Amino acid sequence: MAVSSVHVLIVCVFLFLIHPLPSSANLQKTNKLLRSQLLEHTTGNIKPLNYTSPTVYFEVTKPIKIPKTKPCSYLVLQHDFGYTYGQPPVLANYTPPSHCPSQEFSKIIIEWKATSRGRQFDRIFGVWLGGVELLRSCTAEPRATGIVWTVRKDITRYYSLLLRKDKQELAVYLGNIVDKTYTGVYHVNITFHFYPTKDNFRYYNHKLNNLKMGSDSHADLILPISRKLPLYDGLWFEIENSSDTKSKDFKIPPNVYRAVLEVYVSFHETDESWYTNVPNDYILANNLTDTPGNGPFREVVVSIDGEIVGAIWPFTVIYTGGINPLLWRPITGIGSFNLPSYDVEITPFLGNILDSRFHKLEFSVTNALKVWYIDANLHLWLDDKRARTFGKLSMHESKPFALSLVSDFEGLNGKFVTSARRSIFSSGWVASSRGNITTTFYQHFGYNNYIKMGKNGDSQDVNQVISFNDSISFQKVSSYSQWMKSLKTFSFGTYSDNLDQQNGTLLLANVTLGFNEKKIFSSTDSGLVINFLNNHQDGQGVILVKDNLVVSGVGSTQQVYQYDDTNFCYSRNISSSNYVILYDKVKTSCNKYEQFHPDLNLHKLWPFETRRSSLAFEFPNNNEV
Repeated sequence: MAVSSVHVLIVCVFLFLIHPLPSSANLQKTNKLLRSQLLEHTTGNIKPLNYTSPTVYFEVTKPIKIPKTKPCSYLVLQHDFGYTYGQPPVLANYTPPSHCPSQEFSKIIIEWKATSRGRQFDRIFGVWLGGVELLRSCTAEPRATGIVWTVRKDITRYYSLLLRKDKQELAVYLGNIVDKTYTGVYHVNITFHFYPTKDNFRYYNHKLNNLKMGSDSHADLILPISRKLPLYDGLWFEIENSSDTKSKDFKIPPNVYRAVLEVYVSFHETDESWYTNVPNDYILANNLTDTPGNGPFREVVVSIDGEIVGAIWPFTVIYTGGINPLLWRPITGIGSFNLPSYDVEITPFLGNILDSRFHKLEFSVTNALKVWYIDANLHLWLDDKRARTFGKLSMHESKPFALSLVSDFEGLNGKFVTSARRSIFSSGWVASSRGNITTTFYQHFGYNNYIKMGKNGDSQDVNQVISFNDSISFQKVSSYSQWMKSLKTFSFGTYSDNLDQQNGTLLLANVTLGFNEKKIFSSTDSGLVINFLNNHQDGQGVILVKDNLVVSGVGSTQQVYQYDDTNFCYSRNISSSNYVILYDKVKTSCNKYEQFHPDLNLHKLWPFETRRSSLAFEFPNNNEV
């Protein structure tokens, strides 16, 4: 790039010193450098022009379907999170909203609204009710003129918990640090919105349509699989290495006829960017001391009494300070404001645990480095006509995952190809007042990761695709059957580079992120229902470093979100650059000729090259980096 092209980048001059540039930097080192530099420099004392009100940050997602009834809203917590790191969670007493005219609700929404001003890192946080996690999220990084962001999540699946008559404790942990450098305090309001139902619907209607996945099904009892208060941290368990396991003893009522384990997962510190980690032999051969290893493959394993009942190959959530913080202002990364949870159907195993005894539920993370936060909620459906149900595990197969690693490197340059496969199958029956129902649960995973190190370790190219497929079937002898499939594809790509210029060094980081899902529901009484989701982001970020000073930078993001469930369609095509929305096109109508049906077999296209942005990319003229 010519020197004149570099000057196009200069949109703001910063006043703080940074750490020296590494001579052999992989993406992990570049990430750390970008996070520290941009945190310290982009929210300094220089006040940008044309910004007089707080910037609204947001995650692109479809609107929640809510009834036309007026909600009964309940402010459950208001708190300013200042220096809260290593402190107990903030607690509030919770009882159901007795002031609501109606006590029957068809939808319940949690709303997190926060503001902040100054300088601060992104912070992970969680919200628990009675030890049951309702929301896991990441804060936005503030700026000098202030920010505001809102997260709304459908929590109707926790209906029985939210409507319990006894007093419960709401706990919120957000570990923040406030000092002379990091000045951002998070001012938070948490509100529950209860939408009354118009008919005689009751959440515990025990018909076939209650055998659904996710938020469409409401369990009668939810047990927390989390740490108990008092604590000086979140209620999640912490997994610190590949041999670390965390467990909790639990006991279920004797009349359970269905059980689903909902698992929350997030990754931090050394493993925040696990999908870019290089193999250990590369680290040892090059005598690298500050480079995370164990390769790029991770899986969360869930066991009961030592038997693997399910696995999770997590989506690559990038937090609001990840890779290049300028990419996520104001459009945040997919899943960062509402981290996904993952359901594991353990109904086939009920025959093993319907004995009124305690059993052990255990978590581990394959190849883990420090640190993973994991906890779960055990959703249980109870037979209201029988004091006891009976069951038996008919078949279970969980073979060790198949992992393949091919390394080809010389010095700091090289290529690494990692592939993995796993299948888990279980089937069992439960006899209840609804008859003898056989439940079958099947998980199939595929994983492909390609890493290329170049320019003597200064550039890194990463492409990864995870296929994460679940299927569940319910079969009653000589009667109804129902099955559900969820076919998910998580795609990730990034390219980072350090480029020497006459007037400094350019640090470039590009990202592609995709979350595709196809859900299929089939039953004898409702036919076939199909939902499609395609969510894709591209981001390009560049900063210019001169004499250990960040002198300019830019981050641009484009996102296309498409959802179609036959009855409802929503699409959004949006782009931003350095806090400015360049375009935003929203469509809510369905056109049968334009309905989106994604091909989820993206693994067939692997390996592929991450789309690189030219260094001559025409950056918008903005007032602040």
